[in-house]
Amino acid sequence: MFSLPARKPKAQAKRLSYDRPLRLDRADQVAALQETVYDVVVIGGGVTGAYTALDAATRGLRTALLEKDDFASGTSSKSSKMVHGGLRYIEQGNLPLVRHSLLERQRLRGNASHLVQRLPFLFPVLEKNGIFDKRLAAGFESLLWTYDLAGGWREGVLHQKLSKNEVLAHCPTFKPEEVRGGFMYYDARADDARLTMNIARTAAFYGATVLNGVKATEVTRSGGRVSGVVVQIGDQEVNVRATSVVNATGVWLRDWSGAGAGTAVPSIRPAKGVHVVVPWSKIRNDCTVTIPVPGRTRRATITRWGNVSYLGTTDEDYRGDLDDVHCTREELDFLLEGARSALDTDLEADDVVGSYAGLRPLVAPPGGKSVEVKRNHEIRVGRDGLVTVVGGKLTTSRHMAEQTVDKVERVLGRKGRCRTKNLKLLGAAGYDAEAVVASGGLAAHLGERYGTEARFITDLVIEDPPLGEPVVEGLPYLKAEVVYAVRHEMARSVDDVMSRRTRARLMARDASAEAAAEVGRLVQQELGLSDEQTTAQVEQYTSAVAHERRILMGE
Repeated sequence: MFSLPARKPKAQAKRLSYDRPLRLDRADQVAALQETVYDVVVIGGGVTGAYTALDAATRGLRTALLEKDDFASGTSSKSSKMVHGGLRYIEQGNLPLVRHSLLERQRLRGNASHLVQRLPFLFPVLEKNGIFDKRLAAGFESLLWTYDLAGGWREGVLHQKLSKNEVLAHCPTFKPEEVRGGFMYYDARADDARLTMNIARTAAFYGATVLNGVKATEVTRSGGRVSGVVVQIGDQEVNVRATSVVNATGVWLRDWSGAGAGTAVPSIRPAKGVHVVVPWSKIRNDCTVTIPVPGRTRRATITRWGNVSYLGTTDEDYRGDLDDVHCTREELDFLLEGARSALDTDLEADDVVGSYAGLRPLVAPPGGKSVEVKRNHEIRVGRDGLVTVVGGKLTTSRHMAEQTVDKVERVLGRKGRCRTKNLKLLGAAGYDAEAVVASGGLAAHLGERYGTEARFITDLVIEDPPLGEPVVEGLPYLKAEVVYAVRHEMARSVDDVMSRRTRARLMARDASAEAAAEVGRLVQQELGLSDEQTTAQVEQYTSAVAHERRILMGE
């Protein structure tokens, strides 16, 4: 599609082009919480809460977004990293969810073009122990046609049938004697934590108060109606006044008692997903490959990201501690067995360089297999005006937020228009993903993380050349990115930087622990921390990494 040359700068691109990055001063944000009477306070800084805050702020509502730990520290940094419609939802007969997910996928591709990229998916047809028998391949192709017609076509390319050699070209470690051909279709991927952080920052750009490290302990009421929330900020307790409150705590809704006794909440069923990170050289895939898991109806995926590949699967019921979720040795062995059954690789447990586990907030009662539960969301409005949103998935977070704010406006007795369908996130306006990535090198690395804001990282390096050095040996992240994370992305700790502002903990767990002291030094300089506070942060991070590794290795 062609567009006519602009006779004047586009309004949105002009507004989102600025000579200095947004800087959120924590003291200013805390002061705003104390002084402002908000139209809506959103509890929960995952992707759904962040998008709800952005939607509300762009409708002109006085908005606050509060997160007890760090933005995306829960489910929204531990997803499959896929922005997709979901083939298995067609298998479940949930075509409406697929259709809408594919529409939202393309909206994210346009609104966050620097963070959401096209991702090819490869399904091999194997002689033995495949995902489906070769005789069923024709039936699978009809499923792909349904996917394309439901909205896959929006990516501009339809599924393809591949020969044996084409499959091996995309992933040469498949056992050649087992491969009979394959299928490729197209979806998208995103760095989930950075996407969530970017949405939260964009909400702040449009006027929302945005704050992490703020624990909501109680929803307050006056005259039987919601009147705000009580929050804990360090040792300080603050009463935040608001006309409406949105509970977007996700899977933590299962255990959170702050909503108040008698509050009706949906039945939450946490489903655990696990991924292990292995050197790309052990897989050599140039796309996401789908592999069978012996003895199971489930399948696993392997997605390349830089010099590593994420091997994982999702949806096992979980009943444990929501704040201490890790990939276990049993789950590790399960994934490695699946990889070795389909691939000619000597992949072993000691090769794993990182791991993560997350919980999906399925809206369903106990019973049956969690993999069969539909990924729909639910929004409830209490008689007191408390709005609760839960369920869904990363891909549909914008639409969930739109519907949530529609409910909020009914509580407020007003009606506004959603503005997020075509709203660019910070860094996306004017960004040419294909041109930037094609250039390779540092420009591509920064472009895929910051979009048009990448210039602010290189500005830091020009001002202080040592900030151009890598943070972690073997990874592309610069020390300048640590400084930027603290100054402009509300990072407060070594863990915020290593686990979410960068993905060093995922990609090089042990090496990130070795670099923790240097990251602590940079954080200390920016935040004015004491030596004791800095040492505590470094020790907390290295202890958490060691704990993660012990559970993974079964030590």
